[in-house]
Amino acid sequence: MDAQTGPSSLGVLGVGYVGLPLAVEAARNGMSVVGYDVSPEVVAGLNDGHSHIRDVPSADIASARGRGLLRATADPRDLAACETLAICVPTPLLKSGDPDVSHVLDATRAIAPLLVAGRLVVLESTIYPGGTRDVVLPVLAGAGLRAGEKFHLCCSPERVDPANERWGLRNTAKLVGGVTPECTRAGVAFYSRLVEHVVPVASAEVAEFAKILENAFRAVNIGFVNEMAQAADTLGIDIWDAVEAAATKPFGFMKFLPGPGPGGHCIPVDPHYLAWKMRSLGSPARLIELAAEINAEMPAFIVGKVREALGAGAAAIGGARVLLVGVAFKRDVPDVRESPALDVLQLLEREGADVGYHDPHVPEWDLGDGRVLRSLPLAKSVVEGVDAVVVTTDHACVDYARLLRLSPALVDARNATGPVAKAEGVARRSPWVAKQAEPAQVGRVAV
Repeated sequence: MDAQTGPSSLGVLGVGYVGLPLAVEAARNGMSVVGYDVSPEVVAGLNDGHSHIRDVPSADIASARGRGLLRATADPRDLAACETLAICVPTPLLKSGDPDVSHVLDATRAIAPLLVAGRLVVLESTIYPGGTRDVVLPVLAGAGLRAGEKFHLCCSPERVDPANERWGLRNTAKLVGGVTPECTRAGVAFYSRLVEHVVPVASAEVAEFAKILENAFRAVNIGFVNEMAQAADTLGIDIWDAVEAAATKPFGFMKFLPGPGPGGHCIPVDPHYLAWKMRSLGSPARLIELAAEINAEMPAFIVGKVREALGAGAAAIGGARVLLVGVAFKRDVPDVRESPALDVLQLLEREGADVGYHDPHVPEWDLGDGRVLRSLPLAKSVVEGVDAVVVTTDHACVDYARLLRLSPALVDARNATGPVAKAEGVARRSPWVAKQAEPAQVGRVAV
């Protein structure tokens, strides 16, 4: 490694939403990159020049491959010559709600035999405060090298925002915290070649905590606005109008919108890492846990609005045909991880509804129970043939004016039809029920 230019080779463990943008950016800056992944399909696709991540164009993969700067492998031994190793694997939750760091452990164990003097290891995966030092360091220290002297270990948490066209890896500030000051300096030298602004922090723990703080802030504020949505519903007030009104204040207010609940791999997951850590210390993170409870209530709130839209009480859902529109966790992405649409579907099915979906970005939806649903076309016959439509994700490409016109009943969890209704002078039954069905219509045609 040249002290002036930083490392010239990078190994990325996990080339998904986090690892692939890092690999491509490193190759764009002239580094030789090896991407390791346990999926043979991912490895084969990348070596053929094809991207499996929407935010990374296949042209970028093909370019890096053509320059001889990127290759993928399913054998961790191929990382042996890489000067820097970045761990970019998932950190989900167990069914108990506790952190699952098994992927981080597997990745660390895979590279431990490859550890040599001078190597930099960076954990980009989100982990609880202290996790880099508690989980990764002991495994690497087993190789007999001392962190900060013979090798360097840092935490630099990912800040990926899928479908964000303004902020990406290069222009989003990168936090770097090492387990020693020398480790931090090594991490800063590496990332300074890739991003415009590197922010060294006091320790790996500060970097870990900052990442959870960012997403806990969002989770708590989403929980707050969802609670306000329920309060406004009880009071007969349009929450969407109230939020827009509050947002006219140029200071002291930040606009968050209600909905069926947060999704994706970060906001519904990361705060639980801190909550788990604090419970283990006997000091619960009460606000985080309360926000999670409120957000978890929202799918049931939406199902209640389906009941209202069908117009015949609880019995109306039994036998009703319901079409969910948008099942990805956020607008204009194909990612269904932790999507609240799954909770809405399961609650509707539990009450006897026959549920299908349309999502232009998700052609197939693996429900995780052995079933795989396929996206239905948003054809006139499909929309008119159900009892109710529920907008769970507001993809930009959907014609909401047409959807509102054709739907027998429509529940809008994202206010996608609100601007349409106002523009056309259509009176909605409530801020959530854009259109109500006639009771005699329920149970007509199978989805």
